[in-house]
Amino acid sequence: MQITETDLPDVLIIDPVVHRDSRGEFAEIIRASDFSSFTGGKNLVQINQSVSSKGVLRGLHCQMRHPQGKLVRVVHGEVFDVAVDLRRDSPTFGRSVSVVLSADNHRMLWIPEGFAHGFLVLSESACFIYGCTDYYDAASEQTILWNDPDLAICWPSVKNADGSVQAPVVSAKDAAAKAFRDALYF
Repeated sequence: MQITETDLPDVLIIDPVVHRDSRGEFAEIIRASDFSSFTGGKNLVQINQSVSSKGVLRGLHCQMRHPQGKLVRVVHGEVFDVAVDLRRDSPTFGRSVSVVLSADNHRMLWIPEGFAHGFLVLSESACFIYGCTDYYDAASEQTILWNDPDLAICWPSVKNADGSVQAPVVSAKDAAAKAFRDALYF
């Protein structure tokens, strides 16, 4: 596997080796020893799956009391994935990094604890898998406004069949999210 640092050095792009032949393809997605080496000894304790339609935007989410590191990948479709640094003492505090993850590129993103995470579905639908280093805890979840101007995330436009731009589809929780300046930080 190839590991590439992003503009936020703790957020890593992981490209597995994909073996292809006439039958299809095979990739070793993650090996515990490799995962431990680039996460400082963390383990995955929960694996989640999210299926969403084109234009669905989920995030920006994080857990404050039980922070989760996340290893994210797409097994069907394509998403624009974003991580935002919420670590107050970090030199990259408030900055974001984004990457397109798809079933075709097999790319994964490692997002350590201390970051908010979100994604926008670019394809007709997407199946998104993410492994977490801690269990989900609704009581400690925080949602930050996905389009907060202080974050200046350049979300791509999603087009309808007629070429018009589709407004992102967000949950009520995500629509009522906190502004970045009012959020809790690590």
